[in-house]
Amino acid sequence: MSYNDEQPLFLGLDLSTQGLKAVLITEESEVVHESAVNFDRELPHYETTNGAIRGPDEGEVTSPVRMWLEAMDLIVSKLKTAGVNLGQIMAISGDGQQHGSVFWSNDAERLLSTLHPEQSLAEQLAPAAFTFQRSPIWQDSSTTQDCREFEDVVGGPQALADITGSRAYERFTGNQIRRLRRLFPESYAATSRISLISSFLPSLFVGSIAPIELSDASGMNLMNVLTYKWEDSLLEFCGGPELRQKIGPEPVPGGTVLGRITNYWVQKWGFNPDCLIAPFTGDNPATVIALSSPGDAILSLGTSTTLLLSIPPTSEAPKRFTTSHLLSHPTTYDAHIAMLCYKNGALAREQVRDNYASADWAKYNELVEGTPITNDGTLGFYFPLPEIIPPNVQGSFFFHTSSEGKVQAVPEFAVSPRAHPRAILESQFLSIRSRVAAILPPQAPPLQRLVVCGGGSANPVIRQIAADVFGMMVFISGPQGAAEGGAQLARYAWWREQNGGRGTFEELRANDGEDTERFKLVAEPKQDNVEIYSGLIERYRECEAEVVRLCGSEQRA
Repeated sequence: MSYNDEQPLFLGLDLSTQGLKAVLITEESEVVHESAVNFDRELPHYETTNGAIRGPDEGEVTSPVRMWLEAMDLIVSKLKTAGVNLGQIMAISGDGQQHGSVFWSNDAERLLSTLHPEQSLAEQLAPAAFTFQRSPIWQDSSTTQDCREFEDVVGGPQALADITGSRAYERFTGNQIRRLRRLFPESYAATSRISLISSFLPSLFVGSIAPIELSDASGMNLMNVLTYKWEDSLLEFCGGPELRQKIGPEPVPGGTVLGRITNYWVQKWGFNPDCLIAPFTGDNPATVIALSSPGDAILSLGTSTTLLLSIPPTSEAPKRFTTSHLLSHPTTYDAHIAMLCYKNGALAREQVRDNYASADWAKYNELVEGTPITNDGTLGFYFPLPEIIPPNVQGSFFFHTSSEGKVQAVPEFAVSPRAHPRAILESQFLSIRSRVAAILPPQAPPLQRLVVCGGGSANPVIRQIAADVFGMMVFISGPQGAAEGGAQLARYAWWREQNGGRGTFEELRANDGEDTERFKLVAEPKQDNVEIYSGLIERYRECEAEVVRLCGSEQRA
């Protein structure tokens, strides 16, 4: 670790679907340490698959809250074992997987404020601090009924998107709250407060239930994305008049100070009693904090596939759509983040790898490189899970497109097994490419570079297809991603505290100077391929519309 014993450090924690990561940075923004906990491998007694539990209801996906508590103790233990002086950590922030929620009991505040250093978090908080022992997470799709009723009451999908930045999505927290209230009214009535995963985490450090951060609040269908205030009519529909109290105070921006770390952490682990705790945000906004500069698009190739675009403050309110999300920016007032999120990301790619490439990425890459661009006009759609964009489509669908522009559906057996590895990459990226122009502001300059992150970003073949489909140079940064964004938010809160509460995040980052060494060019677009993919977009849209029609017919049958 290349830092001295006197240097302030800043800790970012990233609680994702499959694990918990910790990243330490210095005052100069240098990453000096990483640790991680994998839920399936290191906490197997919770019997999760990729960090989650499916069922018992159709579409239901949850994670055990106690598992997250146990992971918190384990990650701090790893930091300590690695030789990190926890007393040097001057601020902590981080992020959580978006949309997931934690339901606190009436005993929660008392239990949080009286943690004893000789016992673990899990022993002291679970189950007594929670009314639901498993938290719904972003992969859940069990709330379709609640979503449609929500949109009908508000005046339709676009009306809800105009208020909250998104139409009603199954994974969004407001719809999850409504479902749990409907199915388990007694447990809901016994709930004193509701946190997002991102506000659950700092609650453990400050010894009381922390407020929700405004960027992550954008993923709930409950906050006005332009005023940053809760919308009472939406709260009442999803959780009754009592939800206004259960949800807590108005959302807070990143970089503010929630308080100082409690004695539990000081006595048990040796943290500095002056360590500041800042609001945590969602994983996607944290990725923007870590990686984005003006003119960048961020493509996250993790469990989900997500495109993120920063939209700077403008005199006109940004557009809101029913096929994308608009989030408040975590640090910059009146700035926003446009987001496209797909549930069938890495898990769908891995399923194709397992089925057609003997579960071997090297063979998968050989098949992609050994097949012609567009598979001679074959398009494939792969939705093992109910998708977000377009909503609720599920299954596999295949089409042949001719050079004359004709589109014909074909059965799966008519598609060569060798074609699938290329087909899934092309269809996932074409779906995003077909939507990018609409979500950019009218006067926005052309996007300059594509920054890729997440597990899939390590694959050179995937990177090259991304460069060709998007027509952009592709860069990678360090592997820290959202966790580093959390550490930057911690550093920002400490820096502002040192400056009497003044200063913007942009000013802090400007003081860091140029960061050219962080980003590495890994793929450049091949112009002939760019033109072929550009010419395929309208046919892709036609095929996608047919997939939506077919899935709609099956649901009505």
